Amino acid sequence: MEPAAHGQALPPPVFGEPTPLGLLGLSIGCAALVPIAFGWIPRDPAGAAAMFRVAAWFCLLFGAGCQFLAGMMSLANKNTLGGTLLTTFSFNWVMNWWVLDQLSQGKIPDPMVGLCVDFAFIVIFVVLTYAFGFFSKLLFVFLLDIDLLYLLRIARHFVPSAGPTLGLGVGLATIALGGISLYIALAILLNGAAGRVLMPMGGPMFKAQAQAG
Repeated sequence: MEPAAHGQALPPPVFGEPTPLGLLGLSIGCAALVPIAFGWIPRDPAGAAAMFRVAAWFCLLFGAGCQFLAGMMSLANKNTLGGTLLTTFSFNWVMNWWVLDQLSQGKIPDPMVGLCVDFAFIVIFVVLTYAFGFFSKLLFVFLLDIDLLYLLRIARHFVPSAGPTLGLGVGLATIALGGISLYIALAILLNGAAGRVLMPMGGPMFKAQAQAG
C-alpha cells in the first residue's frame, strides 16, 4: 500500500505484502454490516439479537483480526502509512464488535461518546485521504468513501428527521467500501501473480515534491 517514497528504496520487507489480507477482511466485515446498515433487522427480538451476534463475530474476526494482523506486518515492513491505517481501523472494528454484542443483549451504547469519536475519526481519515493520494487514485477514493461514511454517521446525530435518507447513504457507502476494498485486494494479488497489470489501480492523485539530495 505504500511504495518506495519519492525514489528512495525501502528496506527488504520482513513479510509478504499484507495489504490484501487487511482489505479482504474489511470487505467481509462490510458485507456483514449491510443488512444492519439498511435496517433489514428482524422485528422479533430473538431474530434481531441473532443478527447482531453473527455480524459482531464477523466484525471481530475479519474486520478487526485481518486488519490488525495486516497492520502489524505492514509496520514490520517499514510501511508506516499503510500499517497505521490498518492497525487503527482494526481497533475500530473491535468497537463495532462490542457495540453489536451489546445490541444483541438489548443494551444501547452511549451515543455521545460515539459521536465524539466519530469527529476524531473524520479528522484522522481526511488527513490520511490526502496522504494516500500521493500513491494511488483508487486508494484516495477508498479513503474518501470512509470520510463520507463518517460524515453521514455524524449527520444522523444532528438531523434525526433525515434518518432514513442518511441511513440509506450509510448503507450505500458501506457497500462501496466493501467493493473498493475487495477490488484493491484482488488487484494486488492478481497483478502480482500475473506479473502485469490486469486490474488497474490508477497512478497518484497528487504529485509529490522531489526531495533534494
